[in-house]
Amino acid sequence: MRLEVFCEDRLGLARELLDLLVARNLDLRGIEIDPQGRIYLNFPPLAFEPFRAMMADIRRISGVTDVRTVEFMPSEREHRALDAILTAMPEPVLSIDLKGRVELANPAAMALFAQGYDQMHHLPIGPLIDGFNFTRWLESEQPLPDSRPVVIMGQDFLLEIIPIHLTSETDQLAIAGGVILLKSAVRMGRQLQQHGPIDDRELGHVIAVSQKMRQVREQARKLAMLDAPLLISGETGTGKDLLAHACHMRSARGTHPFLALNCAALPDDVAESELFGHAAGAYPNALEGKKGFFEQAQGGSVLLDEIGEMSPNMQTKLLRFLNDGTFRRVGEDREMHVDVRVYCATQKNLLELVHEGHFREDLYYRLNVLTLNLPALRDRPDDIMPLATLFIAQFCDDQGMTRPAMSPELSVMLTQYAWPGNVRQLKNVLYRAMAQLESAELTVSDIDLPQVAQPLVAPITEEVLDGSLDDISKRFERSVLTHLYRSYPSTRKLAKRLAVSHTAIANKLREYGLSAKKTGEEEGEE
Repeated sequence: MRLEVFCEDRLGLARELLDLLVARNLDLRGIEIDPQGRIYLNFPPLAFEPFRAMMADIRRISGVTDVRTVEFMPSEREHRALDAILTAMPEPVLSIDLKGRVELANPAAMALFAQGYDQMHHLPIGPLIDGFNFTRWLESEQPLPDSRPVVIMGQDFLLEIIPIHLTSETDQLAIAGGVILLKSAVRMGRQLQQHGPIDDRELGHVIAVSQKMRQVREQARKLAMLDAPLLISGETGTGKDLLAHACHMRSARGTHPFLALNCAALPDDVAESELFGHAAGAYPNALEGKKGFFEQAQGGSVLLDEIGEMSPNMQTKLLRFLNDGTFRRVGEDREMHVDVRVYCATQKNLLELVHEGHFREDLYYRLNVLTLNLPALRDRPDDIMPLATLFIAQFCDDQGMTRPAMSPELSVMLTQYAWPGNVRQLKNVLYRAMAQLESAELTVSDIDLPQVAQPLVAPITEEVLDGSLDDISKRFERSVLTHLYRSYPSTRKLAKRLAVSHTAIANKLREYGLSAKKTGEEEGEE
């Protein structure tokens, strides 16, 4: 029960109000005093007759002009209004204290970091947001509003931070913390682009939760700073072009052009013209000369995608260019020299192509100096759900939609699928599902996936045998459970099939992140 007491400014009036509560053994839940002549009281509910008598006693107090019930205390009303505003905001908002710990986070911020309020409360802000020194900002003499681009969970944001000031007892403003607003790059558009290249943050777009991808990303950070050709290998759809662009942005060439050419199925004359350019009259209807990719990318980088598909003739010309950076335009005798770094990407085994006579051996050894190998998505299951969350967030930001929840069963299905098309297939499948989604939750029924044959035992490769015996055993155990869990979709059925206890199987599934079903549901299936 809450009361609003209209009164004059008289010494001792508030004490007399509190005495009335004490006389009736009522706990005071809250009191707020408005300098404009109002006192607000919050106390437990009273029966009608005692309440009517207390209201009469309040009106008899000298200086009280009126009293009435209200639904909320002023602070409660302000808190509810603020909560409604923060909830409605699509942008993540956080407040931090003087020690850089999270005090407040709106639902958008909790969704971004995939943590509840209790988990985020009092968390250090530094590990959550990389790229801004919050400690230095808070400890400066006069913290000023600041902004800069950051990458969080693979997404681009413009971070804006504003100091929180409170008036001290000496009527001086004192810093009490800060408010952080994260504006999505998709929503911001050109405002974020004005900050120029993101440099090292570009590698933050490469989701790397799994140990394999963390190693690739750290290796990429080092190799990006060099000028020698970089060969990136990996199955189709693993993100070789994204990694090449990230390395380019991290390097000193990041402010210069990055151009990409797909070498697959290009006729020699087209490929040569695209790479090296041509003079006027070099081809029929070629009335003007044209700069090739290498000239256009002066000071920058060129990505040659599917280098394994390049013809022997073009391989020879490329080898010459890699040796000294010189070339001739088609139809010209004059040699030109450019300064570009060459990235090559392939999904084929170039060494096998060399043995088969389809790829020049000297070019292979010229390219096979700095290399990065992107693992298939099925070999990095820990990255699947972070990638899925990223793609759904990108789609929703682009379309102005509210981000849906994902059912636990969907998480299990996405993690267990083989993904022959890798990251590209995952993105396309989720985009197709989101385009047709009509509810607030994305479920298994919304996903359309072709059946893929998945061998129970993975082929014995160096990657399979990587690590200690315990690591190898766990990978094999996980593959067995993943395969059998599709045919025996409850812990009790799977335990019976493997002749072990229900508890042992439940613990194993939980350890490998394969089970999202509740025990009660499984027992109901029995």
